[in-house]
Amino acid sequence: MRNPKAIIVGAGIAGLAAALELNRQGIEVLVLEKAATPGGKIREVVVDGAPIDSGPTVFTMRWVFDELFESAGTRLDEHIRLRPLEILARHAWSETERLDLFADPERSAAAIGTFSGPGEARRFKEFCQRAKRTYRTLENTFIRDSRPTPAGLVSRSGLRGIGDLIRISPYDTLWRALGKHFHDPRLRQLFGRYSTYCGSSPYQAPATLMLIAHVEQEGVWTVEGGMSRLPDALCKLAAAQGVQFLFNARVSRINIRAGRVRGVTLGENESLDADLVIFNGDVGALARGRLGLDVAGATQGPEPGQRSLSALTWSLKAAPRGFPLIRHNVFFSRDYQAEFRDIFEHHRLPGEPTVYICAQDRTDDDCHGQSGAERLLCLVNAPPIGDQHHYKPTEIAQCEESTFRLLARCGLQIDLKESPHAITTPTDFEHLFPATGGALYGRATHGWRASFDRPESRSRIPGLYLAGGSVHPGAGVPMATLSGRLAARTVIQDLTSRRQ
Repeated sequence: MRNPKAIIVGAGIAGLAAALELNRQGIEVLVLEKAATPGGKIREVVVDGAPIDSGPTVFTMRWVFDELFESAGTRLDEHIRLRPLEILARHAWSETERLDLFADPERSAAAIGTFSGPGEARRFKEFCQRAKRTYRTLENTFIRDSRPTPAGLVSRSGLRGIGDLIRISPYDTLWRALGKHFHDPRLRQLFGRYSTYCGSSPYQAPATLMLIAHVEQEGVWTVEGGMSRLPDALCKLAAAQGVQFLFNARVSRINIRAGRVRGVTLGENESLDADLVIFNGDVGALARGRLGLDVAGATQGPEPGQRSLSALTWSLKAAPRGFPLIRHNVFFSRDYQAEFRDIFEHHRLPGEPTVYICAQDRTDDDCHGQSGAERLLCLVNAPPIGDQHHYKPTEIAQCEESTFRLLARCGLQIDLKESPHAITTPTDFEHLFPATGGALYGRATHGWRASFDRPESRSRIPGLYLAGGSVHPGAGVPMATLSGRLAARTVIQDLTSRRQ
């Protein structure tokens, strides 16, 4: 019997992980990517000759990548260089209100004690214990599970684990849970921001997302040369092991014959046969018929009102002044609730946004190490309406003014007019990732059931599988990587059962 052939649509991180896993099992793999390079949402924007990470900028959950490279017969350290960060992020509310969080929780507790008092330092330690317990409770029963359900979660947890499930407050919102831990509203705001890591509002996201605090304390790294070195390394490794790649290849249709996937069509009429297809793209594109009406019923994509956050970004080379930037910096708005109300209720750019800046030529210290301009990514959250609304220059200018005015209030001066830069709007993200409205994280994690409502690896159509940040276990580079491995595992299970 010949080896089955798999086509993977999309060379994002999930598709690359799936390709390595399937290839290891002796399956012939062809990866098709519409862009010229691998990476998907891990993307660079070149400004004034300098490549700037303009997608994910944080490397966490290293064990996911250690396991992936080890399963391919090698080691992560042999392909990319990582540098651990001691300071996770620098936070500011004004020119005089600044707080660093550290990889070492004791250092963070001491900093919080100085910032907010000893009571808050004590409550932070209690919060860390809860975040750790939440992560440990969900790691095997949810994160690594191919298709978790509420009943299955309880069943897999066992009698001893049911108490742990109750203690992680799955029905509470993150915002309410944080209010039980922190009296200082600034700290509630700081840790509430973790909901945005999966494109959600802290006022609607479940309390279980506090596990992100533990994930960061387990380690945050920078990737030497930028985040794109990770998909580059995976692509080269997969190619060296026999995986085939075809770039600048737009898949227009997934082909069905006799009720089963039989391959794809490139462009207008070039057909490629396969025994199975893994779609590593946003499930909204499938559900809305972007890959053909025959596969529109393969899965259910989020409705526009269920979409996660989009973003407005500035990729720029600038010479910042005043504020001691480190690698990761967050500047908070004065009215957090109004910010998310603007985005999710009024579907508009926030009047005053919280601003994230990744200073890509810096690490833990605030010394740039060179004179002149440096590479910065400046990001604010935005509504996922890029398929319905084309942002006018006046809208962008208004948000830009409020963004850089907030930075100035916190002591950071950036002369945007004198700084080469590129702007990416939700409409641009919609063009990059069709049928999403620019949403960057699939379905928003709003309500206790939202995490269970993400599609699983196996679609409703035989031979069609799903991977990427819009499916289980969720958004973000490590979670998307896990989704690719879960998809490959599901493929192997199905092939094995068919042979028996």
